[in-house]
Amino acid sequence: MNNEKKHRHPIRYDPDEKFEISILWKILLFLGPFMAGILLFTIYPFINAFLMSFKENYSILRDTFSGWGLGNYRKVLNDPIFVSGLKTTVKYVVIVVPISLALSIVIAVLLNNAKRFKAILQTAYFMPLVTSTAAISLVFRFIFANEGGLVNKIITTLGQSQINFLGTNKWSEIVLYIFGIWNILPFTIILLLAGLQNIDPQYYTAARADGAKTFDIFTNITVPLLSPTIALVAIVNSISAFKIFDYVFQLYNKPGPGYNLYTIIYYIYEKFGGTKPQYGYAAAASIVLFFIIAVFTLLQRVLQRKTDY
Repeated sequence: MNNEKKHRHPIRYDPDEKFEISILWKILLFLGPFMAGILLFTIYPFINAFLMSFKENYSILRDTFSGWGLGNYRKVLNDPIFVSGLKTTVKYVVIVVPISLALSIVIAVLLNNAKRFKAILQTAYFMPLVTSTAAISLVFRFIFANEGGLVNKIITTLGQSQINFLGTNKWSEIVLYIFGIWNILPFTIILLLAGLQNIDPQYYTAARADGAKTFDIFTNITVPLLSPTIALVAIVNSISAFKIFDYVFQLYNKPGPGYNLYTIIYYIYEKFGGTKPQYGYAAAASIVLFFIIAVFTLLQRVLQRKTDY
């Protein structure tokens, strides 16, 4: 009995191993809820929508379908309504994103160089970001209203006839672009301000010592050194602009006065929630939009690498 106790190997306590296990549990504790949310509300819906896009004649209530195939994709890509929505969405992205980015760069530089009321001005430009989109839409509808609207009051005061901003195809698009640009500005300005504050002031000091003018400093120092932030903002804003829906819905309660503002997201919305839901078509349109955004983002990343300093 004594010999067995003598030759038995003692249990060794390894404090490092216990420390590593405790760190692992802490990581799982902190990341667990976040990862569960990502899996439940992002990854699972994407996989489900991807599989649903290949189910032909799919019924979500009975969970039945006639077979697997590319019929939904053929239907969507050959649907003139979807093609029209794609053109409208791309047009919105091409107009709103560059204009908002250019305005944001100028405003961010002015705010960064402001010597008085800097904090107040930055807060004023940040306020729209924390304001409800529905409330902003009501304000815009009041500003551009046909009867009693602020803009039309100014026009009539100047002796001109009123303009039907919200009731004609041409002017409704312009109002939507103005709304989109104005709504993107706060987020863009904040990121560009952060990028500007990371630029070493010595570059500006050396440039001024060499006699460089303000415009030359802006084009040859500020913009090149700000290019990584500009590329990031362009990608984020483009992704957001491709998903345009809420502005249209809240401004007009329909896709424009003549359905001229019919976007891809509106197409998906109607296929999911219409009188005759077509879930397979909606899922296929969602996957097509996903790949369009992915390709657009990759192209911007390629351009960014060529302009990095």
